[in-house]
Amino acid sequence: MNHISWNTTKRCNLYCKHCYRESGPDELVNNELSTEEGKKLLREMYKAGFRIIVFSGGEPLLRDDIFELVKYAKTLNMITLMGSNGTLITKSYAEKLKNSGLNSIAISIDSLDEKKHNEFRGADTAFKRALQGAKNCIDAGIKVQLNCTVTKDNLKEIDSIMNFASDFGAVSSHMLFLVEVGRGKNIGYTSLNKEEYKNAINTIIDKNLDLDIRVKPTCAPQYKVEALLKGIDSPGGRGCIAGTSYCSILPNGDVHICPYAPIKVANVKEEAFDSIWENNEIFKKLRDFKSYKGNCGSCRYINICGGCRARAFNYSGDWLDEDPFCLLKEGRAI
Repeated sequence: MNHISWNTTKRCNLYCKHCYRESGPDELVNNELSTEEGKKLLREMYKAGFRIIVFSGGEPLLRDDIFELVKYAKTLNMITLMGSNGTLITKSYAEKLKNSGLNSIAISIDSLDEKKHNEFRGADTAFKRALQGAKNCIDAGIKVQLNCTVTKDNLKEIDSIMNFASDFGAVSSHMLFLVEVGRGKNIGYTSLNKEEYKNAINTIIDKNLDLDIRVKPTCAPQYKVEALLKGIDSPGGRGCIAGTSYCSILPNGDVHICPYAPIKVANVKEEAFDSIWENNEIFKKLRDFKSYKGNCGSCRYINICGGCRARAFNYSGDWLDEDPFCLLKEGRAI
């Protein structure tokens, strides 16, 4: 099912080391889509066939109209999700989100070591407040997904973090592999090498068989092929869905192929989103697998994996190029 991420604001109460949107407390309300522009965008998303909307940021709860926007999306019969750092979610806010129609929320826990998480997120109370915010959501009846950005610094913890998510009461645990974009460029030294990447993906695949919640690698489309080669069925569509069933909207209305690939497609203030989604040449190329280059272009698994378009762009400047973290060679496992 097509889904979309709308970075509703660049403002954030935290200053995370890896933030792809380079958000922070000093960001101002600068050319953000207004409430009415946001509602128009939601209508155009629905017209384009999108049924899942992720309200993200920055920190979306810093928008005064976020509850109104969630409620409006719900009137369009959209499934409403949110990406939040969790630290602002009091019991009252959790109830308001539930009453607005929010289906589920993703909150990040990047280490079970409180000091490590706080350092990564840039605030001394981030860990405690994120967990309390997640608990408040669960108590209010909102499904919670716990995310984790995987780096060398927490690689040995990912098994424990997935166990923690299950014990905590989350419905899923997503492991997001660092893409060196935004402030993530400054911590590229913590990115996994290819061997660590492959091992981590397989750890997550195997863990998904053991836990009663779904665990999934994100920004790691090779997991689809790794699972296939192990005889394991992985639900869902293609590994990388940038431009095929997914894209992102920036606070100012710019359309990007995904949040981690700074490739502007168009702007919803200048053209209706449903027209952009159907007619834009960049999207058309992403859907034409013959346009892909290098190993991705010749791979028999292009329709299963697709290679990370953000990582390809980050390494070569060409979003149609091969993913440098490909784990295959001429269609065979390395």
